[in-house]
Amino acid sequence: MLHAADLGFAYDAARPVLSGVSLDVARGALVGVLGPNGSGKSTLLALLAGMRRPTRGHITLDGRPLEALSRRQLATRVAVVPQETHLAFDYTVLEMVLMGRHPHLGLFEVEGPADMAAARDALAAVGASHLEARDFMTLSGGEKQRVVIASALAQATDVLLLDEPTSSLDLGAQLEIAQLLRVLNETRGVTIVVSTHDLALASGVCRELVLLRRGAVLAAGPTGDVLTGPNVRALYDVDADVHRHPETGHLVVVPLHRAS
Repeated sequence: MLHAADLGFAYDAARPVLSGVSLDVARGALVGVLGPNGSGKSTLLALLAGMRRPTRGHITLDGRPLEALSRRQLATRVAVVPQETHLAFDYTVLEMVLMGRHPHLGLFEVEGPADMAAARDALAAVGASHLEARDFMTLSGGEKQRVVIASALAQATDVLLLDEPTSSLDLGAQLEIAQLLRVLNETRGVTIVVSTHDLALASGVCRELVLLRRGAVLAAGPTGDVLTGPNVRALYDVDADVHRHPETGHLVVVPLHRAS
């Protein structure tokens, strides 16, 4: 479905960010992108979203080059949930979610009953219907993240790209967002690529992982094959114990100490 081959990207010639990155995201996949700060995770998501163009390589969506799609066409296929959402004005939750319908509207067209229904369906999907009339800025971090994900769902896209969705959340909210992503993937068939530092999210939710180190792919494949002690050491310079939790069966990563 989403294919990237030999991607390279640099903000200038002296600062390469990605080099030789390739990955395939099948329809219905749930893929995590792991890596330390500065490894190129956010840049990779921006390339997959068509927000930036690679300086080398190419990306296709269902066999079509991203650059062959208009911004409106791409916005009806791929939705992005950024790390942070900053607003210039006060919006209600419903107004925030309705923003996701903009790619489906014509010039000067306003939202109609079908758009309202799509927005409310998206709010219901993330368990936030009761927040509809609230001001977005009054919500907790976890509630805001649910609403932003609902806005992305309202775009009615095939692919959802999330950049560090749990980075500023408390433990309870992290668990809620992790469960939400799992449900959206399994029950609604949403294809998800998530960039994260959260090893618990990666191991408990993602079925496949891509490990980025200094802009290159260190390892990629099924989570159980990729998330190993040696790979954690190579990725973060940290020795860790990696084992399966006896009750959940999820991989658990316990950092031990900095690698010598």
